[in-house]
This record gives sequence, structure tokens and C-alpha cells, in this order.
Amino acid sequence: MKRRRGELNVFSMSFLDAITAGFASVVLLFMIVSANALIEGRTAIEDREAEARRWELRVLTGQRNLVQLKDQLESQLREWNALLALRQGLAGEIADTQTELMAMTEDSEARRAAIERLRRELAELNRQSEELEATRDETDDGTTLRSFQGEGNRQYLTGMRMGGERVVILVDTSTSMLDRTIVNILRRRNMTPEQQRRAPKWQQVVNTVDWLTTQIAPGTQVQIIGFNDKATWLIPGTEGRWVTVSDGAELDAPVEALRATHPQGPTSLHAAFNAIEQLNPAPDNIFLLVDGLPTMGEVVPTRGGVTAGQRLDHFNRAVRQLPVGVPVNTILFPMEGDPQAAPAYWLVAIRTGGSMMAPSEDWP
Repeated sequence: MKRRRGELNVFSMSFLDAITAGFASVVLLFMIVSANALIEGRTAIEDREAEARRWELRVLTGQRNLVQLKDQLESQLREWNALLALRQGLAGEIADTQTELMAMTEDSEARRAAIERLRRELAELNRQSEELEATRDETDDGTTLRSFQGEGNRQYLTGMRMGGERVVILVDTSTSMLDRTIVNILRRRNMTPEQQRRAPKWQQVVNTVDWLTTQIAPGTQVQIIGFNDKATWLIPGTEGRWVTVSDGAELDAPVEALRATHPQGPTSLHAAFNAIEQLNPAPDNIFLLVDGLPTMGEVVPTRGGVTAGQRLDHFNRAVRQLPVGVPVNTILFPMEGDPQAAPAYWLVAIRTGGSMMAPSEDWP
């Protein structure tokens, strides 16, 4: 039987529908899977970006911490260097102090022995002074140039040779001549010059010079020199030369000049002994009026303060300038805090054939 034209084949359409629907399902499934994969990929990327930002933040924080640590390290290094320099400075000071202490300890026995020997010699000189005092009136030949009226019976010079053709009197005019204690020296140093000139210790020094000039015989060549950090020729217009005295007039001027002087400045024996070197011929008798070891050497110190060892060094260098064979007679006035002075000047007296005495408060 013939098939009718235009008749629809039901089976063919159902198959195509099924194929189309299946394909659509596959496409839809692929799209769903692709969408899920895309979402998961984006999520993973976002997670990685967040992790990267966290690590970047950590790196930045670490860099800031590193800068801070470097600054702290540099600060600690500077502090360490400062502490190291301070430690080295303290170590140097400790070493110097230990060296000085060892030197003082080594010399202590010799100093004690010298002081004890000095005490014995002073006791002997005191005994001799009593004999000299008893015989003074008998031996006075009336040849003195000037008169001096002292208090009591102190118008003698214990154990000192007053003779000589060329006599030099050296007078310490430094600040320490204001008093015998450091506290009173500091107090008097701030007073007026007139009050300083009236200080009991300085008045005793001036009176001692006044008395010494009364013991000089006519025809003697004399110089009177004051010194602190520099030398001052107390006889006007006679710098560097001798003055031959014939009466008391030549010696009145230096005594009055000394009375008008107020003690000031440091003590330099170099200044005094340099002045002696200008005299020609050299002196044959030296009288040195001081109260302790010098506080400076040849030049003015650049910083304040001087140790006992440095003062002794200044003294030892200065005495090398003394003319050979000339006796040095030291009158040592009282001064606290200078225990090495008496033995040092006593040894100079022994080496030069001179003498040394420490006057009482009411002398001369």
C-alpha cells in the first residue's frame, strides 16, 4: 500500500527530541561544572591573594622591626663605647692613684725616720738657742745697722749663721702666707688687701725680715727678693745687682715694701732661684722664708690642684738651680697639710751646710 505524502513519522521525531534533550542536558551539566570550577578557582585565587597580603604585611612589619632593632643596636653600641671610654679613664686614674700610693708607702718609713731625726736636731738646736740667748748681751758688739724691738726674749736666730759678704733674703709672698690652715687661707683670700696685710702669719713673716736686716753688718752686700709665681726685687731699682749697705736707710725701703704687699698667687721656687742666678758674684749666704713645698714648677700649670708628689718633684727640680757650696738657711713657717716640707728643707740644709728652723708664733 502506498505511503501517504506528508504523513509525520512519530518515531523519528521522538528520537530526535531525545537526542536534543540529551545534548542539552550534557551542555547544561558542562556549564554547571564549568561554573563551579570557575567559582572554586576564583575562591582559591582570592585565598592566595589574601595570603599574599598577609605575608606582605608580615614582611613590612619585619622590615620596620629590623629598622628599630638596628637603631637600638647603634644606640647600645654608642653607650657601650662611652662606657668603655669611661672604664679606660677610670682604670688610668686608678693606676695613677695606686702608683702614687705605692710611692708614698715606700717613702713613708724614710720620711718618718727623717722627721724623727729632725725632731732630735730641733731639740738640740733649742738647747743651743738657750745658750745663745744667755750670751747675747755679752757678744753684742753694737755693729748692727738697724734696731728691732721684739716681744719677750726672742731676738735671736736659732742655729743660723748670720755672717756673709753677700746675703740674699728670699721671702715667699704667695697666698698660703695668709694663715696656717687651709680653711682660714680661703677665708682671708676673699678679704680686702688691707685685711690680708694684717694677717698674723704675714705680720710674723714681715717682722722676721725686719729682724734679719738688723743683724746685717755694715759693708755687707744684700738683696731682698719676694716671690710667688714670679720674683720681685724689693730694693727699688736694684734688679740683678748687689746693694752695699752702710746704714739702715738701704734696708728700710724693702721692709716697708714688704709691709705694703699682700700675699697672693702660687709658690714657685724656680722664680726665686732664677733671680739668684742674675747676681754676680753669687751669694755666700741665703735665707729662705717659706711655709711649705712649692705648688708650681717652671711654668704656670694649666689646671688647678697639685698632689703631694708633684710638689716634692717641683722642689727637687728647683733646688738643682742653687749655687754650689752656698748655705741655705730656711725659716719654715707653719702650714697644715704639708708633712714633707720639713724633711725636704732639712735635707737641703744638711747638703748645703745651712740650717733650718720652725719659729714659734711669737717669734721674733
